Amino acid sequence: MSIITIGIDLAKNVFAVHGIDDNGKPVLVRPKVPRVELLSLIAQISPCLIGMEACSGAHHWARLFRQHGHTVKLIAPKFVSPYRMSGRRGKNDAADAAAICEAVTRPAMRFVPVKEAHQQIILTLHRTRQGFVEERTALYNRLRGLISEFGIVLPQKVACLRREIGAHLEDLPGYANCCVGDLLAHADRLDALISDYDRTIAQAAREDAASRRLMQLPGIGPTTASALVASLGGGHEFANGRQVAAWIGLVPGQYSSGGKSRLGRITKAGDPYLRSLLVMGARAILAGLGTKQDRFSRWARSLVERRGYWRAVVAIAAKNARLAWAVLKYGEDFRLHAAAV
Repeated sequence: MSIITIGIDLAKNVFAVHGIDDNGKPVLVRPKVPRVELLSLIAQISPCLIGMEACSGAHHWARLFRQHGHTVKLIAPKFVSPYRMSGRRGKNDAADAAAICEAVTRPAMRFVPVKEAHQQIILTLHRTRQGFVEERTALYNRLRGLISEFGIVLPQKVACLRREIGAHLEDLPGYANCCVGDLLAHADRLDALISDYDRTIAQAAREDAASRRLMQLPGIGPTTASALVASLGGGHEFANGRQVAAWIGLVPGQYSSGGKSRLGRITKAGDPYLRSLLVMGARAILAGLGTKQDRFSRWARSLVERRGYWRAVVAIAAKNARLAWAVLKYGEDFRLHAAAV
Protein backbone atom coordinates (compact mmCIF):
# COMPACT_ATOMS: atom_id res chain seq x y z
CA MET A 1 0.00 0.00 0.00
CA SER A 2 1.06 3.58 -0.55
CA ILE A 3 2.48 5.65 2.26
CA ILE A 4 0.31 8.63 3.22
CA THR A 5 2.02 9.93 6.35
CA ILE A 6 5.65 9.92 7.49
CA GLY A 7 7.16 10.94 10.80
CA ILE A 8 10.88 11.75 10.87
CA ASP A 9 12.91 12.13 14.04
CA LEU A 10 15.70 14.52 13.08
CA ALA A 11 19.27 14.26 14.31
CA LYS A 12 22.78 15.20 13.21
CA ASN A 13 23.86 11.98 11.50
CA VAL A 14 21.30 9.17 12.05
CA PHE A 15 17.56 9.70 11.51
CA ALA A 16 14.50 7.59 12.34
CA VAL A 17 11.67 7.29 9.79
CA HIS A 18 8.16 5.94 10.45
CA GLY A 19 5.58 5.73 7.63
CA ILE A 20 1.98 4.50 7.67
CA ASP A 21 -0.60 3.66 5.01
CA ASP A 22 -4.22 4.82 4.77
CA ASN A 23 -5.24 2.19 7.35
CA GLY A 24 -2.75 3.47 9.90
CA LYS A 25 -0.56 0.38 9.53
CA PRO A 26 3.23 0.93 9.67
CA VAL A 27 4.71 0.14 6.26
CA LEU A 28 8.01 2.01 6.51
CA VAL A 29 9.93 1.60 9.76
CA ARG A 30 13.55 2.64 9.50
CA PRO A 31 15.02 3.42 12.94
CA LYS A 32 18.48 4.21 11.56
CA VAL A 33 18.80 6.16 8.31
CA PRO A 34 22.19 7.81 7.65
CA ARG A 35 22.13 11.49 6.80
CA VAL A 36 23.41 10.95 3.26
CA GLU A 37 20.55 8.53 2.51
CA LEU A 38 17.60 10.45 3.97
CA LEU A 39 16.85 12.70 0.99
CA SER A 40 17.10 9.87 -1.54
CA LEU A 41 14.76 7.74 0.60
CA ILE A 42 12.11 10.45 0.80
CA ALA A 43 12.50 11.31 -2.90
CA GLN A 44 11.55 7.74 -3.87
CA ILE A 45 8.23 7.96 -2.01
CA SER A 46 5.09 9.36 -3.66
CA PRO A 47 4.04 12.81 -2.36
CA CYS A 48 2.60 12.49 1.12
CA LEU A 49 2.37 14.28 4.47
CA ILE A 50 5.66 14.51 6.39
CA GLY A 51 5.85 15.57 10.02
CA MET A 52 8.99 16.65 11.88
CA GLU A 53 9.80 18.36 15.14
CA ALA A 54 10.76 22.02 14.85
CA CYS A 55 14.41 21.70 15.82
CA SER A 56 17.84 22.41 14.35
CA GLY A 57 17.83 21.79 10.60
CA ALA A 58 14.07 21.19 10.39
CA HIS A 59 13.37 24.13 8.06
CA HIS A 60 16.23 23.07 5.77
CA TRP A 61 14.88 19.53 5.44
CA ALA A 62 11.33 20.84 5.00
CA ARG A 63 12.40 22.93 2.01
CA LEU A 64 14.20 19.96 0.45
CA PHE A 65 11.24 17.61 0.92
CA ARG A 66 8.84 20.18 -0.53
CA GLN A 67 10.88 20.20 -3.72
CA HIS A 68 9.86 16.56 -4.21
CA GLY A 69 6.14 17.33 -3.84
CA HIS A 70 5.67 16.41 -0.19
CA THR A 71 3.56 18.40 2.27
CA VAL A 72 5.75 19.14 5.28
CA LYS A 73 4.53 20.27 8.70
CA LEU A 74 6.68 21.12 11.70
CA ILE A 75 5.53 20.53 15.28
CA ALA A 76 6.86 21.96 18.52
CA PRO A 77 8.52 19.08 20.43
CA LYS A 78 6.33 19.59 23.51
CA PHE A 79 3.24 18.75 21.43
CA VAL A 80 4.75 15.43 20.28
CA SER A 81 5.53 13.95 23.72
CA PRO A 82 1.89 13.00 24.60
CA TYR A 83 1.71 10.77 21.51
CA ARG A 84 4.74 8.67 22.43
CA MET A 85 3.14 5.32 23.26
CA SER A 86 6.05 4.11 25.39
CA GLY A 87 6.06 7.20 27.60
CA ARG A 88 9.19 8.64 29.18
CA ARG A 89 10.79 5.31 30.02
CA GLY A 90 10.65 4.09 26.45
CA LYS A 91 11.96 7.21 24.72
CA ASN A 92 14.09 6.44 21.68
CA ASP A 93 14.41 7.66 18.11
CA ALA A 94 12.02 5.08 16.66
CA ALA A 95 9.36 5.88 19.28
CA ASP A 96 9.78 9.59 18.58
CA ALA A 97 9.32 9.07 14.83
CA ALA A 98 6.12 7.06 15.45
CA ALA A 99 4.84 9.76 17.82
CA ILE A 100 5.52 12.46 15.24
CA CYS A 101 3.71 10.42 12.60
CA GLU A 102 0.68 10.23 14.89
CA ALA A 103 0.79 13.86 16.04
CA VAL A 104 0.99 15.36 12.56
CA THR A 105 -2.40 13.84 11.63
CA ARG A 106 -4.30 15.35 14.57
CA PRO A 107 -6.85 17.90 13.30
CA ALA A 108 -6.35 20.27 16.24
CA MET A 109 -2.54 20.17 16.15
CA ARG A 110 -0.72 23.50 15.94
CA PHE A 111 2.20 23.76 13.55
CA VAL A 112 5.31 25.89 13.19
CA PRO A 113 5.53 27.88 9.91
CA VAL A 114 8.26 26.61 7.60
CA LYS A 115 10.79 29.38 7.03
CA GLU A 116 12.29 30.07 3.64
CA ALA A 117 16.04 30.53 3.18
CA HIS A 118 15.85 34.33 3.00
CA GLN A 119 13.95 34.41 6.31
CA GLN A 120 16.62 32.35 8.00
CA ILE A 121 19.32 34.61 6.59
CA ILE A 122 17.71 37.62 8.29
CA LEU A 123 17.18 35.66 11.50
CA THR A 124 20.88 34.74 11.42
CA LEU A 125 21.68 38.45 11.52
CA HIS A 126 19.34 38.95 14.47
CA ARG A 127 20.62 35.93 16.41
CA THR A 128 24.25 36.95 15.89
CA ARG A 129 23.57 40.53 16.94
CA GLN A 130 21.62 39.40 20.00
CA GLY A 131 24.49 37.10 20.95
CA PHE A 132 26.89 40.03 20.88
CA VAL A 133 24.48 42.11 22.98
CA GLU A 134 24.23 39.37 25.59
CA GLU A 135 28.00 38.93 25.57
CA ARG A 136 28.47 42.66 26.11
CA THR A 137 26.02 42.65 29.03
CA ALA A 138 27.81 39.69 30.60
CA LEU A 139 31.15 41.41 30.08
CA TYR A 140 30.08 44.58 31.90
CA ASN A 141 28.62 42.50 34.75
CA ARG A 142 31.90 40.60 35.01
CA LEU A 143 33.85 43.85 34.95
CA ARG A 144 31.71 45.38 37.68
CA GLY A 145 32.11 42.29 39.83
CA LEU A 146 35.89 42.18 39.41
CA ILE A 147 36.54 45.78 40.34
CA SER A 148 34.20 45.51 43.33
CA GLU A 149 36.69 43.02 44.82
CA PHE A 150 39.10 45.96 45.11
CA GLY A 151 36.57 48.27 46.72
CA ILE A 152 35.53 50.08 43.51
CA VAL A 153 31.75 50.25 43.15
CA LEU A 154 30.41 52.11 40.13
CA PRO A 155 26.85 52.78 38.83
CA GLN A 156 25.08 50.06 36.87
CA LYS A 157 24.46 52.31 33.87
CA VAL A 158 27.02 51.47 31.21
CA ALA A 159 27.65 55.10 30.23
CA CYS A 160 28.42 55.99 33.87
CA LEU A 161 30.61 52.92 34.26
CA ARG A 162 32.69 53.76 31.18
CA ARG A 163 32.96 57.41 32.18
CA GLU A 164 34.07 56.83 35.76
CA ILE A 165 36.21 53.71 35.52
CA GLY A 166 39.14 55.55 33.96
CA ALA A 167 39.76 57.46 37.18
CA HIS A 168 40.07 54.17 39.10
CA LEU A 169 42.34 52.19 36.78
CA GLU A 170 45.48 53.28 38.64
CA ASP A 171 43.95 52.00 41.89
CA LEU A 172 43.89 48.44 40.55
CA PRO A 173 46.96 46.44 41.56
CA GLY A 174 49.14 44.26 39.34
CA TYR A 175 47.49 42.23 36.64
CA ALA A 176 44.01 43.46 37.61
CA ASN A 177 44.68 46.71 35.73
CA CYS A 178 45.64 44.77 32.61
CA CYS A 179 42.57 42.52 32.84
CA VAL A 180 40.19 45.45 33.16
CA GLY A 181 41.85 47.19 30.22
CA ASP A 182 41.42 44.07 28.08
CA LEU A 183 37.76 43.81 29.07
CA LEU A 184 37.13 47.44 28.14
CA ALA A 185 38.87 46.95 24.78
CA HIS A 186 36.75 43.85 24.11
CA ALA A 187 33.62 45.83 24.98
CA ASP A 188 34.64 48.44 22.40
CA ARG A 189 34.97 45.73 19.75
CA LEU A 190 31.53 44.37 20.66
CA ASP A 191 30.05 47.88 20.41
CA ALA A 192 31.49 48.23 16.91
CA LEU A 193 30.14 44.82 15.84
CA ILE A 194 26.67 45.55 17.21
CA SER A 195 26.61 48.90 15.39
CA ASP A 196 27.58 47.17 12.14
CA TYR A 197 24.80 44.62 12.53
CA ASP A 198 22.31 47.38 13.34
CA ARG A 199 23.17 49.11 10.07
CA THR A 200 22.96 45.84 8.12
CA ILE A 201 19.56 44.95 9.59
CA ALA A 202 18.24 48.47 8.96
CA GLN A 203 19.44 48.33 5.35
CA ALA A 204 17.78 44.94 4.83
CA ALA A 205 14.53 46.31 6.29
CA ARG A 206 14.57 49.35 3.99
CA GLU A 207 15.03 47.09 0.96
CA ASP A 208 12.08 44.84 1.87
CA ALA A 209 8.56 46.03 0.97
CA ALA A 210 6.85 44.16 3.81
CA SER A 211 9.29 45.59 6.37
CA ARG A 212 8.69 49.10 5.06
CA ARG A 213 4.95 48.66 5.55
CA LEU A 214 5.49 47.40 9.10
CA MET A 215 7.65 50.41 9.92
CA GLN A 216 4.58 52.60 9.39
CA LEU A 217 3.15 51.16 12.61
CA PRO A 218 3.88 53.14 15.78
CA GLY A 219 6.60 51.55 17.90
CA ILE A 220 8.01 49.34 15.14
CA GLY A 221 11.43 50.24 13.77
CA PRO A 222 13.75 48.48 11.32
CA THR A 223 14.95 45.83 13.80
CA THR A 224 11.44 44.83 14.92
CA ALA A 225 10.04 44.96 11.38
CA SER A 226 12.85 42.79 10.03
CA ALA A 227 12.43 40.24 12.84
CA LEU A 228 8.64 40.08 12.34
CA VAL A 229 8.92 39.48 8.61
CA ALA A 230 11.59 36.82 9.10
CA SER A 231 9.54 35.06 11.78
CA LEU A 232 6.00 35.38 10.40
CA GLY A 233 6.64 35.38 6.67
CA GLY A 234 3.32 36.19 5.05
CA GLY A 235 1.33 35.36 8.18
CA HIS A 236 -0.63 32.66 6.34
CA GLU A 237 -0.12 30.07 9.10
CA PHE A 238 -2.31 32.13 11.45
CA ALA A 239 -6.06 32.52 11.17
CA ASN A 240 -6.11 35.94 12.83
CA GLY A 241 -4.00 38.44 14.72
CA ARG A 242 -5.04 37.05 18.10
CA GLN A 243 -3.26 33.80 17.29
CA VAL A 244 -0.08 35.75 16.54
CA ALA A 245 -0.27 37.57 19.88
CA ALA A 246 -0.78 34.23 21.63
CA TRP A 247 2.08 32.65 19.66
CA ILE A 248 4.44 35.40 20.82
CA GLY A 249 3.19 35.06 24.42
CA LEU A 250 1.50 38.45 24.83
CA VAL A 251 -1.90 37.16 26.01
CA PRO A 252 -2.90 36.24 29.58
CA GLY A 253 -2.80 32.63 30.68
CA GLN A 254 -6.21 31.17 31.41
CA TYR A 255 -7.12 29.15 34.51
CA SER A 256 -10.83 28.61 34.00
CA SER A 257 -13.03 25.89 35.44
CA GLY A 258 -16.63 25.37 36.45
CA GLY A 259 -17.87 28.19 34.26
CA LYS A 260 -15.67 30.71 36.05
CA SER A 261 -13.09 32.48 33.91
CA ARG A 262 -9.74 33.37 35.50
CA LEU A 263 -7.05 35.20 33.56
CA GLY A 264 -3.51 35.35 34.91
CA ARG A 265 -0.23 36.83 33.74
CA ILE A 266 0.86 36.76 30.12
CA THR A 267 2.06 33.33 29.02
CA LYS A 268 5.49 34.47 27.74
CA ALA A 269 5.34 31.62 25.24
CA GLY A 270 7.12 31.67 21.91
CA ASP A 271 10.18 33.67 20.92
CA PRO A 272 11.40 35.90 23.79
CA TYR A 273 13.46 38.00 21.36
CA LEU A 274 10.44 38.93 19.26
CA ARG A 275 8.38 39.61 22.37
CA SER A 276 11.07 41.85 23.86
CA LEU A 277 11.28 43.90 20.67
CA LEU A 278 7.53 44.51 20.69
CA VAL A 279 7.57 45.40 24.39
CA MET A 280 10.44 47.85 23.92
CA GLY A 281 8.55 49.41 21.02
CA ALA A 282 5.47 49.79 23.22
CA ARG A 283 7.56 51.50 25.90
CA ALA A 284 8.92 53.87 23.29
CA ILE A 285 5.36 54.75 22.27
CA LEU A 286 4.41 55.63 25.85
CA ALA A 287 7.61 57.61 26.35
CA GLY A 288 6.86 59.70 23.27
CA LEU A 289 3.14 60.33 23.85
CA GLY A 290 3.59 63.86 25.16
CA THR A 291 0.49 65.85 24.29
CA LYS A 292 -0.39 63.98 21.09
CA GLN A 293 -4.13 63.88 20.45
CA ASP A 294 -4.46 61.37 17.62
CA ARG A 295 -6.73 58.38 18.17
CA PHE A 296 -3.96 55.90 18.98
CA SER A 297 -2.27 58.25 21.46
CA ARG A 298 -5.54 58.97 23.26
CA TRP A 299 -6.22 55.25 23.54
CA ALA A 300 -2.72 54.53 24.88
CA ARG A 301 -2.92 57.38 27.40
CA SER A 302 -6.30 56.28 28.71
CA LEU A 303 -5.03 52.70 28.94
CA VAL A 304 -2.19 53.78 31.22
CA GLU A 305 -4.64 55.73 33.41
CA ARG A 306 -7.08 52.83 33.66
CA ARG A 307 -4.80 49.78 33.87
CA GLY A 308 -1.34 51.02 34.78
CA TYR A 309 1.93 51.36 32.90
CA TRP A 310 2.99 47.73 32.45
CA ARG A 311 -0.43 46.42 31.46
CA ALA A 312 -0.59 49.20 28.91
CA VAL A 313 2.83 48.21 27.56
CA VAL A 314 1.75 44.60 27.08
CA ALA A 315 -1.57 45.67 25.53
CA ILE A 316 0.18 47.94 23.02
CA ALA A 317 2.72 45.21 22.18
CA ALA A 318 -0.12 42.72 21.61
CA LYS A 319 -1.96 45.27 19.46
CA ASN A 320 1.16 45.80 17.35
CA ALA A 321 1.54 42.04 16.92
CA ARG A 322 -2.03 41.85 15.60
CA LEU A 323 -1.55 44.86 13.32
CA ALA A 324 1.72 43.39 12.04
CA TRP A 325 -0.08 40.17 11.09
CA ALA A 326 -2.75 42.17 9.22
CA VAL A 327 -0.10 44.17 7.36
CA LEU A 328 1.75 41.01 6.33
CA LYS A 329 -1.40 39.06 5.46
CA TYR A 330 -3.22 41.71 3.44
CA GLY A 331 -0.30 43.81 2.19
CA GLU A 332 -1.29 46.95 0.36
CA ASP A 333 -4.98 46.22 0.95
CA PHE A 334 -4.53 46.94 4.68
CA ARG A 335 -4.77 50.58 5.72
CA LEU A 336 -3.76 51.93 9.11
CA HIS A 337 -6.88 54.05 9.65
CA ALA A 338 -6.81 53.74 13.42
CA ALA A 339 -3.18 54.79 13.73
CA ALA A 340 -3.55 57.68 11.28
CA VAL A 341 -6.69 59.33 12.71
